[in-house]
Amino acid sequence: MGKENIIVGKSYKFAIRIIKLYKFLIDEKKEYVISKQILRSGTSIGANINEAQSAESKMDFVHKLGISAKETRETEYWLNLLKDTNYIDKKSFDSISKDSSEILKIINSIILTSKERSNAKK
Repeated sequence: MGKENIIVGKSYKFAIRIIKLYKFLIDEKKEYVISKQILRSGTSIGANINEAQSAESKMDFVHKLGISAKETRETEYWLNLLKDTNYIDKKSFDSISKDSSEILKIINSIILTSKERSNAKK
């Protein structure tokens, strides 16, 4: 049995949280614009990480993870906007924002390590 890929698992669980947040925003808050944006960016994180797993090269791998990092930052923007406009409470924001920050740190660490390994081989 292979070792579990932590970032793949965390980003998948995060996407599930984003989908649940989307449903809450639509059903309870009747918010349709920002909810679509956060659904797109928040689920794209894991999709790009998953795609990176079958990258054609180290450069392709780093590129796809870079897209995931950008999508994570965009998601954090929408989360802050939802908090500051009182669509989500501070407790909910703190919880999901913590997950987002952790994912971004892991992605950035993987990118840095991949680049260092790539440079070491030259």
